[in-house]
Amino acid sequence: MFVAPYPPYDPTDPAGFSYTTVVHRWPVIITGVIDRMHRLSHDLCLEMNVAEVEAEKESLKLRIDEAKGIIEKASHRTGSSATLSLCLSLTDQQTEIRDGPIPSDGESAEMYNSELQRLAEDAKNTWFTAPWLFAECYLYRLLRSYFVQTTQWVSFDPFASQKAETFKQSGKAIYQIASTMHELEQEHAKLESDSEKLGVLFKEMIQMCLWGNATDLSLLTHLSASDIEHLQTVGKDAQAARAEFILRDDQEKVWSHVKSLSNGKVDFVLDNAGFELFTDLVFADFLVTYTPHVSHVVFHPKLIPWFVSDVTPGDFTETIHSLLDPEFLPPPAGMDFEHLRTMIKRWEKYVDEGVFALSVPATTPLGGGSDGVAQLAEFWTSPAPYWDMQVHASRLWNALRTSGLVIFKGDLNYRKLTGDVQWPAWTSLSTAFGPLAGSFPILSLRTNKADVVVGVEREVAEKLDASGSKWRVDGRYALISFLEANRE
Repeated sequence: MFVAPYPPYDPTDPAGFSYTTVVHRWPVIITGVIDRMHRLSHDLCLEMNVAEVEAEKESLKLRIDEAKGIIEKASHRTGSSATLSLCLSLTDQQTEIRDGPIPSDGESAEMYNSELQRLAEDAKNTWFTAPWLFAECYLYRLLRSYFVQTTQWVSFDPFASQKAETFKQSGKAIYQIASTMHELEQEHAKLESDSEKLGVLFKEMIQMCLWGNATDLSLLTHLSASDIEHLQTVGKDAQAARAEFILRDDQEKVWSHVKSLSNGKVDFVLDNAGFELFTDLVFADFLVTYTPHVSHVVFHPKLIPWFVSDVTPGDFTETIHSLLDPEFLPPPAGMDFEHLRTMIKRWEKYVDEGVFALSVPATTPLGGGSDGVAQLAEFWTSPAPYWDMQVHASRLWNALRTSGLVIFKGDLNYRKLTGDVQWPAWTSLSTAFGPLAGSFPILSLRTNKADVVVGVEREVAEKLDASGSKWRVDGRYALISFLEANRE
């Protein structure tokens, strides 16, 4: 197993970003889950009070009782179960991550439990001394276990309503992009034969995907609405304005690589649902509809609710369906729903034909079910750095080896590509990606929302560090990082 020459980030330094995340962000997330379950329990109680059929009352009572159990586990410790304490565990630096391993709930937990044992042997099994990346992944797997151990809430995503509400706030941008794609359709024949114009549009698509997660629900980003609007503006002036915020810019390299493909396959390792997933689909649409280089796109979702906003199989399907519903996303004044509908119907056709595909069946339930489909997706919600993919997920690694380009979206995927290690910012991609480097062509699109940064010129990084700005974590700066495959 690869061991990096530098330690991983952890929350031991109160001035560090990971400390702020553990103490301030995590409790907000868990409180949100508790509040959601309280609200649902209240609604179920009202429903039970008016139910006339005894069997219906019993069913509702079971749901309420199990919801109360989830609330209890997420709120405080009971006995020796693996639970979190909002008031103690996430503020007391001596509190262990767990009182016992993640229980055998039918979903993969072996890697978590073996790592917990190793951390305990090194006396690093507290929320503050464990590697931040491991602890954060463990947090979401632990929350998932509370739902899996019920009979009524196994398929429930506690973040689903939050993702949907955030998505609705992006209506104007969605309709504007749909109108742009409609205009491109009018120039389809000209574009397909003009490599230079395709290259310009390719860069716009990359930057749309890059900055798309500036509109997600992350509490770590503090961009104003005007900042976001400026970043998402198209045109030469906007490209120049954005350039100073892109600290590594491999757009020309990746376009040159894409042009070398013919009817190739592209894989998207997805990040956030909602508007960011919409931009990923637009980018994929552009690749297969307007270029001769790509004919097939595979999207890789998460099998469990993950880091609040990540895409599950259900999110992928629901996104396409909801975009066809003008009541879900009413067109703003002056905007044409038909432009959006035409584009989404094309996506539906691509899904039906297999041009767009998930790495698992679209009907895959949370957790992956019991028919083995999880093998191509469960690695994404493990605590392992991606450089261990060949060891822990050889089937997935071999599948990606057939890809013309693997696009890793967002900050968490970047942290896993680099192991969330304290690499010097000028470390090369091939070094920081460890054994994964060269396995397949990698494009990472990431706005900086965590400390780890690689592939940046030393002079630039040191100047930014000396400025005192929070350039590593505030979401204002970004990285477009491309690493070719070693095809020997």
